[in-house]
Amino acid sequence: MNIYVGNLSGEITEGDLQKAFEVFGRVTSVKIIKEDKNEVHGCYGIIEMQDTSEAQASIEGLNEKELKSRKLKVNEIRSSPDAGRRGGGKAGLNRCGHF
Repeated sequence: MNIYVGNLSGEITEGDLQKAFEVFGRVTSVKIIKEDKNEVHGCYGIIEMQDTSEAQASIEGLNEKELKSRKLKVNEIRSSPDAGRRGGGKAGLNRCGHF
C-alpha cells in the first residue's frame, strides 16, 4: 500500500520517516518530494508498506501526530480512474501533493 505523508518539515529525512513508520510494520520504500529548492513550499512523503493491516495501523497511528514540530497528514494513496490518462506520476495527488 502506498501512503501519502503531508505537511512535512523541511528538516525531515527519509530515515526519520522510516523510523516513524517502522513502529507499525515493515517499510519497503520511503521517498521525500520537495516542492522547490528552498523548501518554502514544503515537502511531502510517499511510504510503501507491503502489509495492508500494518499500513492501515500506521495511517491511524500517525495522522495528525507531530514529527519535527509539524502535524502530519497521513492517508492512503488511491489511484483515480483517469490517473493513467493524465500521465501518471503521483496518482490522485495534485501539484502540491494534496488530494
